[in-house]
Amino acid sequence: MAKILLSKIKEALVSVLPVAAIVLLLNLTPLVNFTGLEMGVFVASAFALILGIGLFNMGADLAMTPMGEQIGSGLTKSGNLPILLVVCFAMGLLITVAEPDLSVLANQVGEVLNGTLLIVTVGIGVGLFLIISVIKMATHKPLSSLLLFFYMVLFMLTALVIINENTDFLPLAFDSGGVTTGPITVPFIMALGVGIATTMGGKNVGENSFGLIAMCSIGPILAVMLLGITASGDMSYAVPNYSVQAGLGSALGHTVLHTFKEVAIALGLIIAFFVILQIVCLKLPKKRLLQIAVGIFYTYIGLVVFLTAVKIGFVPIGYKMGTELAGNHPAFVIGFGFIIGMVVVLAEPAVHVLNKQVEDITSGTVSKKSMMIALSVGVGISLGLSMLRIVLDFSILYYVIPGYLVSLGLSFFVPGLYTAIAFDSGGVASGPLTSSFILPFAVGVCCVLQGEAKVMSDAFGIVTMVAMTPLITIQLLGFRAVVTKKVQDKIAMRRILNADDEQIIDFM
Repeated sequence: MAKILLSKIKEALVSVLPVAAIVLLLNLTPLVNFTGLEMGVFVASAFALILGIGLFNMGADLAMTPMGEQIGSGLTKSGNLPILLVVCFAMGLLITVAEPDLSVLANQVGEVLNGTLLIVTVGIGVGLFLIISVIKMATHKPLSSLLLFFYMVLFMLTALVIINENTDFLPLAFDSGGVTTGPITVPFIMALGVGIATTMGGKNVGENSFGLIAMCSIGPILAVMLLGITASGDMSYAVPNYSVQAGLGSALGHTVLHTFKEVAIALGLIIAFFVILQIVCLKLPKKRLLQIAVGIFYTYIGLVVFLTAVKIGFVPIGYKMGTELAGNHPAFVIGFGFIIGMVVVLAEPAVHVLNKQVEDITSGTVSKKSMMIALSVGVGISLGLSMLRIVLDFSILYYVIPGYLVSLGLSFFVPGLYTAIAFDSGGVASGPLTSSFILPFAVGVCCVLQGEAKVMSDAFGIVTMVAMTPLITIQLLGFRAVVTKKVQDKIAMRRILNADDEQIIDFM
């Protein structure tokens, strides 16, 4: 167990080190000027982040993934589809309601939109689309067709929001799709999909194992769009106190306790469902249950350490980097956004869970290395484009509509497996580090260049961009694989046709 934990911590070190190195090197330049206290807190938070990711990844392997697979396969084997759908809806709703990232987003817009209403609405959206995903598996419908249909509906609702002159809801709506697929939800839902797909069988088991995250990211967007059509008033945003001092002292204890409570509620809901299903139908042996219990403990401690480190050390550094870079060198923020985007995705805990599962399901056809490169490039491009949007002050629709049209168009030219993986990756890439480090960075840039009044329309939406660009880069990875195979087949056929007939032996 100790050796496994050490290997997980080594993986986390490789993931966090690039982000920490960029911040530390930037501090040695005249571009930014961090205080000794800020650097000390950031370095300590970076070490805590490494430990948190290591513990979380180990817990996901021991508990979250096996629990999801066992629930999915156990309920599917029972042959009772209505019960499976009811359980999936309830889990989608309750787990989403407890997702920490969603609570952060709801608090940001609480002055205009009731936070509880937003959370419950988003949870219902996730639950409904989890049901649709299971029905898709049962009926063996292609994911690309469903994605095309629901994104067309999304674009129609976007037009209605624009007509209603509530365009400030658009970044919030698209961001809600990214924050709901956080570090607690992702490992469980992905494993649930694997369990259901494997039990149902069929010729597209690999493809059906993915796509649940993609579908569950659409539901919240549609739900908040509907709120945007009926809501009235301006989206106001009050910039919180991002200073390091605000997160120390008594506030540190409050942050730790609050994080303990958030993670306990989220994991508690999953555990409660699992216990009920264990009693009713799963009947797993005690040895397996003990392993899952140990994994839950690692997951809990890892998430608490991770989220606390991000809130205390990474949020204030991200905001100050944004304000100082924008104030001194506004053009530099575009290039810096690309660089930081390429490395920050390495530190998202759920990304490692996805990459491992992709490599396992595809038997190494899609490697963890190729997945990480595609995600890294995609997120880098998304943050560079987001910084450009803040500098020039234009609507996020100029990115979102062409981006999703390209993504959906590529789905007709690549294998369905790559499309499912790509759309899942979009939700996974936009994790807690994005919302707690990149978003404050964007808020800082926007406050300096466009003013606080533009934060909701310009800074928000960055989570959307992080979730969108991997859809294109990973499908391009699949397109390259298709083209390479066709070229290899043509070369092989040419060699057969050009073979010397005299060397062919006729045994007739």
